[in-house]
Amino acid sequence: MANSGCQAPKKNYQKEMERVLESIQDKKELPTLFLHSCCAPCSSYVLEYLSRYFQITVFYYNPNISPREEYEERTAEVERFIKEFPAETPVRFVEGEYCPEKFYAAVSGHEQDREGGARCEICFRMRLEEAARLAAEGGYDWYTTTLTISPLKNADLLNALGNEMGRKYGVRFLSSDFKKKNGYKRSVELSRQYGLYRQNYCGCVFSKRDSERREG
Repeated sequence: MANSGCQAPKKNYQKEMERVLESIQDKKELPTLFLHSCCAPCSSYVLEYLSRYFQITVFYYNPNISPREEYEERTAEVERFIKEFPAETPVRFVEGEYCPEKFYAAVSGHEQDREGGARCEICFRMRLEEAARLAAEGGYDWYTTTLTISPLKNADLLNALGNEMGRKYGVRFLSSDFKKKNGYKRSVELSRQYGLYRQNYCGCVFSKRDSERREG
C-alpha cells in the first residue's frame, strides 16, 4: 500500500496533564508525586504549578553533571529554592546517589554524539529509570521529571521514556510539557526573583565541551 503521507497527530502532553490534574483536584487528600529534578531553575515553575495538586518529594538525581563542584552547587540551589519558596503544600527533598562512573559507563562509545542525540537518550533513560524505581519502592502515586520544561529537550522522547519506566516499575508517570503556557518563561522569572544559579550547559562534560565550542 502506498504511503499516504499522513502523520499521527502530535500528542498534547499539557492537555493530558491538565486532565489528570482536573481529576484529582477535588480529592480530600492530595496524591503523592516523586519529582525528578534536573536543576533549581527548571524546578521553580514546576513546583509553583504542581504543589497545589500533589504532595511533592523532589528527587535530585543527576550523575551526569560534571565536575563535582558544579554538581554540588546545583544541588544546593535546589535545596535553597525549596526552603525559600512558599509552595502550596510542603515539599520534601531527596538527593540521589552521585556516581558519575555510572553515567560514563552508560554512554561509553557515544562521547562524540551530537547534543540531543543517542547519548542524551541514554542519560534520560538512566535518570528516569532510577526515579521510577524509587517512586515505586516508596509507594508514590505518581512520578515525573522537570526536564520537559527546557525548549532544548525532546518532550516526546521524555514522555515515552517516562511512561516506559512507569510500566516497568508499576508507577504512574505524569505526562508533561512544562514549557507550555509560558512555563519556561515563568521559570526564568522565578530564577531572577530568587537569584538562582543558571548554568550555561546541560550538565555533562560533553555538553560543556559543546557549549564552549559554540561560544568560542
